[in-house]
Amino acid sequence: MSNKQYPEITIKAVLLGILLSMILAGANAYLGLFAGMTVSASIPAAVISMGVLSLFKKSNILENNIVQTAASAGESLAAGVIFTIPALVLLGYWTTFDYVEVAKIAAIGGVIGVLFTVPLRRALIVTAKLKYPEGVATAEVLRAGDEARKGAADDGSGGLKTIGLASLVGGVMKVCQQGFAMWHAEMAGAAVVGKSIFGIGTDLSPALISVGYIVGRNIGILVVAGGLISWAIAIPIYSAMVGFEGDALDSAWNIWNSKIRYLGVGAMVVGGVWSLIKLFKPLVEGIKASLDAVKNRSSDKDVPLEEQDMPFNYVAIALLALLVPVFLLYLDIIGSVGIAALLSVVMMVFGFLFSAVAAYMAGVVGSSNNPISGVTIATILFASLLLLAILGTGSGVGAASAIMVGAVVCCAAAIGGDNLQDLKAGHILGATPWKQQVMQIVGTLAAAVVLGLVLDILHTAYTIGSPTLSAPQATLMKSVADGVFTGNLPWNFVYMGGVVAIILILIDLRQEKVGSDFRVPVLAVAVGIYLPITLTVPIFIGGMINHLGKKAGGSKSSEKRGLLMASGLITGEALMGILVAVPIFLTGQKDWWPNFDGFGLVGPALFIGVIYWVYKSVSKK
Repeated sequence: MSNKQYPEITIKAVLLGILLSMILAGANAYLGLFAGMTVSASIPAAVISMGVLSLFKKSNILENNIVQTAASAGESLAAGVIFTIPALVLLGYWTTFDYVEVAKIAAIGGVIGVLFTVPLRRALIVTAKLKYPEGVATAEVLRAGDEARKGAADDGSGGLKTIGLASLVGGVMKVCQQGFAMWHAEMAGAAVVGKSIFGIGTDLSPALISVGYIVGRNIGILVVAGGLISWAIAIPIYSAMVGFEGDALDSAWNIWNSKIRYLGVGAMVVGGVWSLIKLFKPLVEGIKASLDAVKNRSSDKDVPLEEQDMPFNYVAIALLALLVPVFLLYLDIIGSVGIAALLSVVMMVFGFLFSAVAAYMAGVVGSSNNPISGVTIATILFASLLLLAILGTGSGVGAASAIMVGAVVCCAAAIGGDNLQDLKAGHILGATPWKQQVMQIVGTLAAAVVLGLVLDILHTAYTIGSPTLSAPQATLMKSVADGVFTGNLPWNFVYMGGVVAIILILIDLRQEKVGSDFRVPVLAVAVGIYLPITLTVPIFIGGMINHLGKKAGGSKSSEKRGLLMASGLITGEALMGILVAVPIFLTGQKDWWPNFDGFGLVGPALFIGVIYWVYKSVSKK
C-alpha cells in the first residue's frame, strides 16, 4: 500500500491519540497494581480509533494506525511505572508519590525507549523478520476495518465478520471469567512422585492460543520447553533436595516464585547480551541506513516514505541531551556527582541493552507476554551490586537508587517493545516510520502527565502494597533491591540460569551450522523459564494448531482465516480486559461485578471448544 495517498499525522488523530493514551495509562495502572499484569492496548486503541474516526467525513487506515501508536504508549508506560516506582514507597524512601518526580521518571525513560529502538526497526523488522504477533494482529484488524468501510468485496476469508465473531467469543469468555468469576483463569495441578513435585497447567485464555498461532510452532515449542525446564526439572529436583510442606501445587508455586524464577532472570541476562552480539551486524547496518537516509534527504535523493526513520543525528543529539535530566535525577537521591554520573552511564547502557531485548521479545512472544519485569530485575540486580560495592551495606539510599535506575530502564524497555510492535503494524500497512516514532513520543509524554496523579489518587484511597492493592511486581522489585543489601537473594539460581543460557546458545550454534530450520533462540526459552507454566502451555497449543493446520492441507485462504481469527480473539479479550477494569477503577470496589461461582467446568469446555474451532477453520482444504 502506498502511503503517499493518505495523510497520517492529523489534528484529530493527534488529539484522539493523546486522550486514549491518558485513559489507557490510568486504567492499566490500576489493573497492574491490582492484578500484577497489564493488557496490550494496540488492538483496543485501533478498534476505538476506527469507531471515532469513522464519524468524520475524511479518515483513513494510516490515521487509525497513528492513533493506536500513540494510545498504546500509555498502556506500556503504565507497566514501566507501576512495576518499579511503587517500590520506592514500599522501601519507605518516599512516604507519598511525588507527582513531578513520577512524571519526570516516566517521560525520560519512555522517550529514551523510543529513541533507542529507532535504529532497531530495520534490524528486527526488515532484516530479522520477527513475527510481532500483536503488531500483525493490529494490522489485520485495521485492514479488515478499512475494507469494510470501503465496502470491499469479501475475499473468501471472512474479513471483518471473522474478526467480529472471534472478538465476540474472546470478549464473552473474558467477561465471564474475569468479570463474573464464573470459572478460574487457569487449570493447574501437581503430583508428588517420591519426594518430588511435578506441576503442570494452562491458562484458559483464547488470546494466548492466538499469540501461539501467530508466532508458530518453533517458538511455541521453545517457550513451553522453558516452562518445562522450570516445572518438570528444576522444581522436582529442588523439592526432592530441600523438601516442602502442605499442598503440592501451592508448594510448587512458592518454590517457583521464590527460587526457580531466578533461573529465568539469569538466562535472560546472558540471552540478552548474546542477542545483542548476534544483532550487532544488522544493528550497525540499520544505523548506517539511517545515516544514509539523512544524507539522501539533504541531497534531495528519493527515500521511500515507508523506510524513513527519525534521522539518526537527531536521535543521537536527543539521547545526549537526556543525559542531563537523568544525571540530575540521580544526583538528587545519591548526593554525589561521581556516583550520579556513573549511575547515568549504567542506566544508558542497560536502557539500550534491555530496550533491544524487550523489542526482540515483543517480536517473539508479543507485547502482552513480554517479560519486562525480568529485565528490570536484572537491571536492579546489577545496579544494587554496583552500589553495594561503592556505598557498602550501611547506605540508606542504595536500594532506592537501584530502584530508580531500574524504573527508568523499565519504562524504556516497556516502550521499546511497544514501539517495535507498532512499527511492525505500520510496516505491513505502508506507514511512515518517523511519523509513528514521533507519535510514540507524544503518547509517552501524554501518559507521563497523568500517571503520577493516578498513583497518588490510588495510594491515598487504598494504600499501595496493602491487601487491597498489592502491587505484586513492585513488591518483587523491592525484595530484589533489599535482598542485595541484606544478603537474601538466591544467587545460585541466577548463576544456574546463565549456565542454561550458555548451553542453549551452543545448541543453537550447532543448529545453525547443520542448516536446520529449527533454531533455538535463547531468549524464547529464557522467557519460558521466567513466565508461569500456565502461560507457556497455551502459546505452545496455538503454535501446534498453526503447524497441524498446514499439515492437514489447509489452503492460503484458511491460513488467512486463522490469522484473522487469532486477531479477533486477541481483540475481544484485550478490549474486555480493559472494560472489565473500568467500573472497578471508577467505583474503587473490587467486588463491583456480581459473582456467579459454580460454572467451573464451563471454562475448560469453552477453551477446548475454541481450540477445536480454530483448528477446523485453518485445516479446511
